[in-house]
Amino acid sequence: MNRRKKLYSFLLHPNSIASILLCLCLLAGWKLLSQFGANFLEPSNVIQFINQLGFLGKLAYISVLALAIVISPIPGTPITVAAGAIWGPLIAGIYGVVGIFLGSLIAYFLGRTLGRTAVQMLTGKAIYLSKHKGEAYLGWVVFVTHCLPIMPFDLVSYGAGLSRLSFKIYALSTLLGTIPCTFFLTYMGASLIVKLPVGIAIAVVFLTSLLTLAWGVRKHNWLGIKDIIRIE
Repeated sequence: MNRRKKLYSFLLHPNSIASILLCLCLLAGWKLLSQFGANFLEPSNVIQFINQLGFLGKLAYISVLALAIVISPIPGTPITVAAGAIWGPLIAGIYGVVGIFLGSLIAYFLGRTLGRTAVQMLTGKAIYLSKHKGEAYLGWVVFVTHCLPIMPFDLVSYGAGLSRLSFKIYALSTLLGTIPCTFFLTYMGASLIVKLPVGIAIAVVFLTSLLTLAWGVRKHNWLGIKDIIRIE
């Protein structure tokens, strides 16, 4: 009985759960890259390949976007755009939000449980998120960086876990920030196919806002983001 209790205690420990999740993500990424023949350099081909799987393809799409957060080399943005072009902005957007949100939660959980050294090995970077202005303000920064992706989702998610930001604040900020960005990408993909002038105009406005905010953060530290997030 003692051995069984020790085994259950080990398996249910947060570090063990995080390690298992990480291994599953790495295994899924290897499967996609090697055995399923998914070529992530051609996102439209990836979506067409996934579409052939029927309903399971939607689950595969969610999984790919989740993996794109946990495993940086997988490009999530062009895949989301391609999904909008093939499936339409609504369907691709809904499933896209689910995938990105789940991936962000996994990255947060991994950062919170495995620690800074493991995250640095996974991402190749050291990420620091400060709570000196309070958790509510840090949650606002997480929302902004997801709504207008001026910083990689994965690093912000890992950093939020490392800083032990409240899970409720992190999850709400991430979800609300992910929705507009994801639907913009899928709508842009659909607009490029049918050449909607309104869609193209929205894309121009969004990209202009993104570049302006990125310039303001880098040059003038708008929103105090450089005081909150540091990447080395």
